[in-house]
Amino acid sequence: MQAIVYHRYGPPDVLECKEIARPTPGDGEVLIRVQYAGVNPYDWHFIRGAPGFIRLFTGLRRPKSPRLGADVAGVVEAIGPGTKQLKPGDQVFGICKGAFAEYACGKESELAIIPPGIIFEQAASVPIAGITALQGLRDSGQVKAGQTVLINGAAGGVGTFAVQIAKALGAIVTGVCSTRNVEMVSSLGADRVIDYSREDFTRADGRFDVIFDLVGNHPLSAIQRALKERGTFVGCGGGGPDKSGWELMAGMLGQAIAAKFSKQKLTGVFAKVNTADLNVLAGMLESGAIKPVVERSFTLEETAEAIRHVESCHARGKVIIAVT
Repeated sequence: MQAIVYHRYGPPDVLECKEIARPTPGDGEVLIRVQYAGVNPYDWHFIRGAPGFIRLFTGLRRPKSPRLGADVAGVVEAIGPGTKQLKPGDQVFGICKGAFAEYACGKESELAIIPPGIIFEQAASVPIAGITALQGLRDSGQVKAGQTVLINGAAGGVGTFAVQIAKALGAIVTGVCSTRNVEMVSSLGADRVIDYSREDFTRADGRFDVIFDLVGNHPLSAIQRALKERGTFVGCGGGGPDKSGWELMAGMLGQAIAAKFSKQKLTGVFAKVNTADLNVLAGMLESGAIKPVVERSFTLEETAEAIRHVESCHARGKVIIAVT
């Protein structure tokens, strides 16, 4: 089978499309014939081995695993021992190991059935971005109907889902994005859209119950000014190519210390993909409460180009790899 592999850290150019052996599903896993795979910042972090501390888990000098990609949508080809719910022929979405390939294995507990009427391309855009938005708002932010919620980075992969999920939770939503994306973010249901090139939301009138920050381009002290006295800040992002591991760690440490002395809740989100929450998102897809925003599809051979685009931090919505 054809798959994207890499054997050293570096820019996306280190990726190769090669013929490798088809994987075999293990306990509780299924083999998926991949139709589409979604691209995430997760992918370029792994390619570059950056920030440096992730190499403690991915391999110090070279990648432990040559496979890349997580978001997947496809058809179950075979099942491993202990698999109870899924069967060959099921159309599924979720995450797996090495999604940038014709076949990949995933845990049954990290997959769900694609709802009727949803195409593979749409389903592949959902898993990591959708789960991050859902868990960031529902769990970390504890968003409730009638609350004011600001999404900083509303036009990105997570942001486009966050705007729609916040609306589905009954919030009054403000999205922050660039000039070219104002109309698109408004079309997703945002009650107000701030063009960051013209207005700094941390200095604008009014305060918010919840700020979901997917960019990390403001000091925490400025963010706190824009929060209500007992508001909640949920940080997720800010790890662009220009940020070092030391800067990221210093920011997290600073937030942890500030949280000890503030009435405001200062937290983050560490998304965990699971079947239950994928089913929540499937229900939202089926009802029309959320609609994926897919900016562009690339072929498997164009995976490096796709990842470079995501790494630029200017992608609108999701970027997808068409495998078949």
